[in-house]
Amino acid sequence: MNNILLLGICFILGIGLRKSGRFHEKTAVVLNAFIIHIALPALTLLHVHTLKVSADIWLPASMAWFFFAISAVTFYGLSHLLHWDRSTTGCMMLVGGLGNTSFLGVPMIETFFGKEGIPIGLVVDQLGSFLVISTLGIWTANYYQGQSVAMKSLIKRVIVFPPFIALMLAVALIPYEFPVPLTYTLDRLGQTLAPLALFSVGFQVRFSKINSLRTPLVLGLSFKLLIAPAMLFILYSALTADRDLLFDITIFEAAMPPMITAAILATEHDLRPELASLMVGIGIIVSMFTLPFWWVLLTL
Repeated sequence: MNNILLLGICFILGIGLRKSGRFHEKTAVVLNAFIIHIALPALTLLHVHTLKVSADIWLPASMAWFFFAISAVTFYGLSHLLHWDRSTTGCMMLVGGLGNTSFLGVPMIETFFGKEGIPIGLVVDQLGSFLVISTLGIWTANYYQGQSVAMKSLIKRVIVFPPFIALMLAVALIPYEFPVPLTYTLDRLGQTLAPLALFSVGFQVRFSKINSLRTPLVLGLSFKLLIAPAMLFILYSALTADRDLLFDITIFEAAMPPMITAAILATEHDLRPELASLMVGIGIIVSMFTLPFWWVLLTL
C-alpha cells in the first residue's frame, strides 16, 4: 500500500508541477534519460545478477513477443473494420501492444509480490519488451510512417542500449558475488526508478482530447489491460502445468498499462502523439484498479 501511495503522489506531483510552470518543459526528457542510463541499469545489475537461470525462463522472455503479435493482428483487423488511417493503426499497435514492464512493472511487482519477483520482471522487460520495441516496434513505427529501417541500425540500437548492456553484464557476473558497497550503491540508485518514472509520466500526460479519441482509447485500453492478458493466461495455462511465481509475474506484467517508450516512439514518428500520450496516462490511472484484480486472480 505504501508503494502504491508513493507512486500515486509522484504521478499527481508530475501533473501539478507541469501546470505550475516551475519546471522546464523538457524536464521529462531529462528524467527519462536518468532512468534509462542509470536507474534501470542499476536495478538490472542488482537483481538479474541473483537470478537462477532455468529452462522455464522462456515463459517470461516470450510474453512480450506473443503480446505484440496478438496486438498487431487485433489492431490491423480493427483498422479495417473502423476505417482507421495508417497513423492511428501504427499508434495502436505500438502503444496497445507494448507494456510498461520496467518503469511501472518493477515497482508494482515489488508492491504485490515482493522483491523476489523483480528478477522475473526484469527478464520480461529486457528479453521481451525491450527487444520487441527495439526490433518489431521500430520497424512498425517506420512502416506506418512510410519509411524503412536497416537491420544493421536495429542491431546497433539493441547493443548500445544501457539496460541491455547491464543485462549482459549481470548475466556474465552471476558466478561472482558483488561486494557490499556495490550492492548498496546499485540498490539506492535503483530505488529512484519508480518515483522518477511516475513523476515523468504525470509531467507528460495531457487530458484535453479525451472526448475526440474515446473509441480508440476504450478499445486500446480494454485490449491492453484485460483482453490480451486473459488470452495469454489461457495460452500459458495450456503450455505449462506450473502455476508458480514465474507464471504469476509473467501474466501480471502482461497486464501492465502501455509502455512510455512506445508512446515516445509513436510521437517521434508522428503516429497520433495525442492518442499515444493519453493511452499511457489514462492507462496508468485505470491500471490502479485492474492490477489488483489480476493479483487477486493470480493468487487464488
